[in-house]
Amino acid sequence: MAPLWPQGTRLGVAVSGGPDSLALVLLAHAARPDMIKAASVDHGLRAESAAECAAVAALCAKHGIPHVSLRVDVPHGNLQDNARSARYSALQQWMKQDAIRYLATAHHADDQAETLLMRLNRASGLAGLAAIRPVRLLDEASAEDDPEAQYLIRPLLGWRKAELEALVSTAGIEPARDPSNRDPQFDRVRMRDALAKADWLDPLSIAASAKHLSDALEGLEWAAECEWNAQVRESGGEIEYTPYAPKAVQLMVLERAFKQLGGAPRGGAVAALRDRLASGEGGNLAGVLVSVEGESWRLRREPPRRS
Repeated sequence: MAPLWPQGTRLGVAVSGGPDSLALVLLAHAARPDMIKAASVDHGLRAESAAECAAVAALCAKHGIPHVSLRVDVPHGNLQDNARSARYSALQQWMKQDAIRYLATAHHADDQAETLLMRLNRASGLAGLAAIRPVRLLDEASAEDDPEAQYLIRPLLGWRKAELEALVSTAGIEPARDPSNRDPQFDRVRMRDALAKADWLDPLSIAASAKHLSDALEGLEWAAECEWNAQVRESGGEIEYTPYAPKAVQLMVLERAFKQLGGAPRGGAVAALRDRLASGEGGNLAGVLVSVEGESWRLRREPPRRS
């Protein structure tokens, strides 16, 4: 495993007790034995979760790895999304308390391939198809030069799930199994089953394609930063943008402008607005007024309505 975090920096490892995360903590400990701390999150959604966290704590104690169990409350509604939000919120708070800036999760090549195929099936744009990045900011609002910025890293994207399971089995460890992974209605499980049956598809090659898309996205983000610096003027709470770059870059600039003005429209809505602007027609989206003025597009917050 090639570490993605700086030498001499402590690493937090998220360990659920499943085979993937157990393999991750063992590999991370082997790579830098004195720089690892592990955390497990108990969502309280299953009777077994507390025992699974306890089993991880026992394994970590056996290997001399500091470990903490974090109990969270998951709001009603979309349990998957809410559980994920609660989990990462608890992990980020733990990282802040322990001065940890890098958190490793056990996403692997099979996860990467499944994610790419699922998003292709949903006609996702490039940002969606880039799928799982090896490194990203945990808080998108943070700046990379912020000395307290926290990062999420995925060191196992070059590993197959079967390899990780074999590693754990060889170590004589019995992992926990997530019951949701056996639910045939769970989208990822359906994709996983379909991928397993299609022996002509190579998950490692699909994962490599996702990495190429991620590299392409980084190039577009760099171009969008250049476009913003050269073609955008900000004054009095308004943003004036004179588009010069291709459409894909224009969309990124518009999304940044909306975010800066407090709007958060979906990408498809921004694309539709951009097409109207290109044809000379303004519009209103996510509380932001956009008008065409000569060769420029002007964005400003919609004034409050009179009661």
